[in-house]
Amino acid sequence: MKQAIVARADLGMGEGKLAAQVAHASLMAYEEAAGGAKREWKGSGQKKVVLQANGESELFALAEKADTEGIPHAIVRDAGHTELEPGTASALAVGPAADDRIDAVTGDLSLY
Repeated sequence: MKQAIVARADLGMGEGKLAAQVAHASLMAYEEAAGGAKREWKGSGQKKVVLQANGESELFALAEKADTEGIPHAIVRDAGHTELEPGTASALAVGPAADDRIDAVTGDLSLY
């Protein structure tokens, strides 16, 4: 079991902003997961990997693929209080789900 969080590298977010967006995405997708997946992921160490995307369209294409595969996912849209414009899609979390299911959606992406 794992979760992949995909953050937009093209936005040039500072380290703190990036960490906050990744955390938001992780929690949002976790809340969308079914109870069994939540328990299994929590019990197995809550493995996460942070990957990079190069634009909003890539985030939405990955989200669509996760949706098609029936994998819980969530896109973060920033409130616009600091570095980003309001509504900017900054990160996507996919899972928690089985490793192979996550890899089917995000396996071609580079580590952040």
